Amino acid sequence: MNPFSSGTRLRDMIRAIRACKTAAEERGVVRKECAAIRASINENDQDYRHRNMAKLMFIHMLGYPTHFGQMECLKLIASPGFPEKRIGYLGLMLLLDERQEVLMLVTNSLKQDLNHTNQYIVGLALCALGNICSAEMARDLAPEVERLLQFRDPNIRKKAALCSIRIIRKVPDLAENFINPATSLLREKHHGVLITGVQLCTDLCKTSTEALEHIRKKCTDGLVRTLKDLANSPYSPEYDIAGITDPFLHIRLLKLLRVLGEGDVDASDSMNDILAQVATKTESNKVAGNAILYECVQTIMSIEDNGGLRVLAINILGRFLSNRDNNIRYVALNMLMKAVTADAQAVQRHRVTILECVKDLDASIRKRALELVYVLVNETNVKPLVKELVDYLEVSDLDFRGDLTTKICSIVAKFSPEKIWYIDQMLKVLSEAGNFVNDEVWYALIVVISNASELHGYTVRALYRAFQTSAEQETLVRVTVWCIGEYGDMLVNNVGMLDIEDPITVTESDAVDVVEIAIKRHASDLTTKAMALVALLKLSSRFPSCSKRIEEIIVQLKGNLELELQQRAIEFNSVIAKHQNIRSTLVERMPVLDEATFIGRRAGSLPGATSTATAPSVNLANGVAKPAAPLVDLLDLSSDDVPVPSSSGGDFLHDLLGVDLSPASQQSGTGQASKSGTDVLLDLLSIGSPSTQGNSPGVDILSSNISNKASISPLDDLSPLSLSSRATSNAGPMMDLLGGISPSPPAENNGPVYPSVTAFESSSLRLTFNFTKQPENPQTTAIQATFMNLSSNTYTDFVFQAAVPKFLQLHLDPASGNTLPAAGNGSITQTLRVTNSQHGKKSLVMRIRIAYKVNGKDTLEEGQISNFPRDL
Repeated sequence: MNPFSSGTRLRDMIRAIRACKTAAEERGVVRKECAAIRASINENDQDYRHRNMAKLMFIHMLGYPTHFGQMECLKLIASPGFPEKRIGYLGLMLLLDERQEVLMLVTNSLKQDLNHTNQYIVGLALCALGNICSAEMARDLAPEVERLLQFRDPNIRKKAALCSIRIIRKVPDLAENFINPATSLLREKHHGVLITGVQLCTDLCKTSTEALEHIRKKCTDGLVRTLKDLANSPYSPEYDIAGITDPFLHIRLLKLLRVLGEGDVDASDSMNDILAQVATKTESNKVAGNAILYECVQTIMSIEDNGGLRVLAINILGRFLSNRDNNIRYVALNMLMKAVTADAQAVQRHRVTILECVKDLDASIRKRALELVYVLVNETNVKPLVKELVDYLEVSDLDFRGDLTTKICSIVAKFSPEKIWYIDQMLKVLSEAGNFVNDEVWYALIVVISNASELHGYTVRALYRAFQTSAEQETLVRVTVWCIGEYGDMLVNNVGMLDIEDPITVTESDAVDVVEIAIKRHASDLTTKAMALVALLKLSSRFPSCSKRIEEIIVQLKGNLELELQQRAIEFNSVIAKHQNIRSTLVERMPVLDEATFIGRRAGSLPGATSTATAPSVNLANGVAKPAAPLVDLLDLSSDDVPVPSSSGGDFLHDLLGVDLSPASQQSGTGQASKSGTDVLLDLLSIGSPSTQGNSPGVDILSSNISNKASISPLDDLSPLSLSSRATSNAGPMMDLLGGISPSPPAENNGPVYPSVTAFESSSLRLTFNFTKQPENPQTTAIQATFMNLSSNTYTDFVFQAAVPKFLQLHLDPASGNTLPAAGNGSITQTLRVTNSQHGKKSLVMRIRIAYKVNGKDTLEEGQISNFPRDL
């Protein structure tokens, strides 16, 4: 016989396929066999139809297409014999699903078989219907299935119940037809029928409210008696598993009782006793017993409140945590997470066991236990729990250390009883896992340290000690250099010693050593090195003996490849070399950071940016009013659409280093805008402000651009925008951003005449301001701007733009023309009116942009003007 003919037996085909050595060879065998089967189907070979279907099912399981054999299933189902029907129904369930349109043709055959006199054929039809029933088939065949629920044979009743579950899931509207037949199954003695009846009632309760109320009212007591008889039944070999009678039925009954008791006090009361009995008498040394106990705990936690039962259930979960099986411990941790909301005190009794699970070798158990510990923490147990977690942090795996560190920091911040304890715990975390700490955590630590004035000395000494052993932890290094920069004198002089401290001797050179190590350490990132540079500048004033050494360190960084560090080094070197008279004021300690504001911003309760609708408008040369974001325009005029810097959670570094660039909110009821980030900037630049006192932010302007290198222009003579240093000799008082007012005599405050000022001058353009003021309106100043072309080319399409901070109001009149003759043969004039709401307190400051065309090519010049007379 041809080994690949239609008459090949199934075992021979399987043997031939397994003998194939390559996938291609296997595909060849299957292809030949499928061709033989198709030929047999075309010949309508009835003798081998069932064998062909068996081979097709095996080929289907191998993953090859067998759609050409679907109609053969229907022919076999229509056959009168049981063997053919069995193969046909098996092929129907395997080769088709409920989405196939071919199923429409099998509905009539199923109806006939459901009414067949042979109970085995009826069983085949029920099995197939329960597996592939569609909504249309469910509606058509539901009456036959409902009738079979009272069939004499228990095997048929069991299959009918399972088929009913499929029907009500597909068509919930049919649920009411099955309520009475389903409840009658709950009185069955046969366990197979009873377990399917319980499952059918459970699905009915979840599908239909009417069914739930009916079963709750009529069947709760009967289910309790059934569970009680089952729990107290003697040994039965037929259903016994590990000494427990039918644990599957136990679990199904407990699930149904859970559904019935949820939200109903009377039903819950009626099942309390049996639940307590199951919970206490079931052995927990076998898997079957643990499964029943777990289901019993879920039922107890779901039904209406009973304090004693809940404690009993939580104690069972506590025993689960001591089990050697990881799966049992994991499900216990999941259940305890839910139980915390119901009875946190009972869960607290198992805190020690839960902490042991945090140290488990299994990663999933560790994570789940850590989440549970986080939920259990409160004000009374925070100290012992944090101590255990911090101790474990030292030996924890690297892949788990990140999660553990985050949870510890969150717990300490949320439940800290006192600041010294908070600082101690955070230093331990930074020392052990500082590289895993988020930026917001060390920002918050610096805010707390700033507000704890009595702990400044203690903190800086503790950080100095920690740095000696944990210099590789980046965030610890950052906090250390910040504190040494602020409180280095306390470290050297042992100021604020506490009783719990050991004496420590630190010289000024030792303190500088720490900062120098942070700068020169290869692993330090840009933020750390920038903070260290700021600390060195501050120490140069506080440690005069080390000033020369500090200057040498800073000079070494003037050629650094990082632009940020290079700029800071050049500026700081200029401060040390040229501005000795103001350096001590400039580098004074940071003012106390507002802890409440920081917490509010961290929680997202403060707005990130002020709407541009409140910004002052600028009248452009064409007369169109345009809103100007004051801080943005003052700092960067490269784009008209630059967004206002956000003060959301990611910008706390600005706050920590002393610059709040976020616009403040409006003051309600006053009609005036409160002091904005721009005003702070002007104070930091010492423009038009009185001499700074002890609370001056000082050096903060030098450390404000870690996150945004372009946010503040370079200082002193390095800046292309410090235009006051380029004023001509006949200009008014000149302003040095660091040196204050130049020795030029100030203008008279009460005189109507002000000297003209050369506000801007480049190689090709000069801008001169002339000022007039009305005596009755001292806040408003009229400025006549005169533009002079110094080049040999004529400028066309000339446009002048200006922006001012929020305390100023600016109005621009149209210019006298838009063409500027060459070589000073003519000029353009334009009038500006500026109203100073802070007159007498703050001077004028302005950012300008001048655009024109030279031989058809666009040209743009920008500058910042700060050399206005102070009394304008």
